[in-house]
Amino acid sequence: MARSADCTTGFSFFLDPLSSLVSQLQVLIILRLFGSNNNMLIYTGCFFSYGGINSHMLGDAMSELRKVQRTPGGTFFVCLPKPWAEQYGVRKGSILALSETSEGKLLIDAKNGVEPSPRVAILKPGPYLGREIIGTYLLGFDAIRVEGKDRISVEMRDIVKTTVSHLVGLEIVEEDYASIVLQCLLEPSSFPPEKILRRGYTIAASMHRDVAKAFVDGDVALAKSVMARDDEGNRLYFLVVRILRTIIQNPGLSEKLGVGPIECLDYRLAASLVEAIGDECVRISMKTVELDGEKLDEALRKQFLALHAICFEAHEGALTAFLTGAIDLAEKVRGMRDKVEKEFAKIEEVARAQSLEIVAEILSAASFLRQIYEHSVDIADLAVPKEP
Repeated sequence: MARSADCTTGFSFFLDPLSSLVSQLQVLIILRLFGSNNNMLIYTGCFFSYGGINSHMLGDAMSELRKVQRTPGGTFFVCLPKPWAEQYGVRKGSILALSETSEGKLLIDAKNGVEPSPRVAILKPGPYLGREIIGTYLLGFDAIRVEGKDRISVEMRDIVKTTVSHLVGLEIVEEDYASIVLQCLLEPSSFPPEKILRRGYTIAASMHRDVAKAFVDGDVALAKSVMARDDEGNRLYFLVVRILRTIIQNPGLSEKLGVGPIECLDYRLAASLVEAIGDECVRISMKTVELDGEKLDEALRKQFLALHAICFEAHEGALTAFLTGAIDLAEKVRGMRDKVEKEFAKIEEVARAQSLEIVAEILSAASFLRQIYEHSVDIADLAVPKEP
């Protein structure tokens, strides 16, 4: 809905007299300023009876409260913060867009139907240029300009191109002797966090499955393939961090994707743990390469694959529990610790019969598997029951 700002002494907007709001005459509605983002205000509504309000209930947040008034005709109105209104050019006759979220928050948009201006970051060539590009990408900037005083060196251009290749949706759109313009071509609403997380997990799971086979069979080529796949996992991790930060800064996008701020925190941690599982697989791959094709004997092979199977089942169940809110499945993952410790102890015992040259690599690889289980438990700890 849209409302007109029409107040000569301040700024107000009007609320329709909905039956649920006006059925009780002795009701005072306090709209508390929840926050603001760019051109948008966010209010949450609290209802009190006249006789039930006193000063200690309002506390120190009085400056953040807006008392709703009522006209003789039954229309409700409330004053907007004057600094915000002046900042975004709200005046008598301005049209404001109002929308209600599923959580009962009221969004007031001063730029009704107007596309927000692209956010542009300007960077200078330097030793940390790659890291700075990643940082601005994660912060949700739409464009990044790399500008040098003189000609940008070949080394700096290579750093830019290498960094861009690690970030989903970021492309070089302009380039001359003294500047490079990068633009993110992604539409955030097309990338739900759950979809990105599932894709990232699929890559990590395939890495886990293949690295176990590569290690026991001494397959160096397969181990290197696992290491190469980690780059794609990292790209998706950066993407989900960018999307989550954009959601937190944009209440409208949060409502559209159905992901609240608290869920963003959970997704951020879950994505980090999934990426960490991929990193553990890379470490096992490195041990495989160090063994230079040496295969494990049958007894050790059997025990290593047994530990792998338990750890794989753990992170598979953990992610399912996180996405579905299955608490029983999360508890099952936590309850697998004894099995993991027993299998690890068996590997230690069998490894004693191996040559000293490979014992360290075998135990290190087994430790990395055990760490994958720990990451799985952390993912399971994020599981909460879904609202019906």
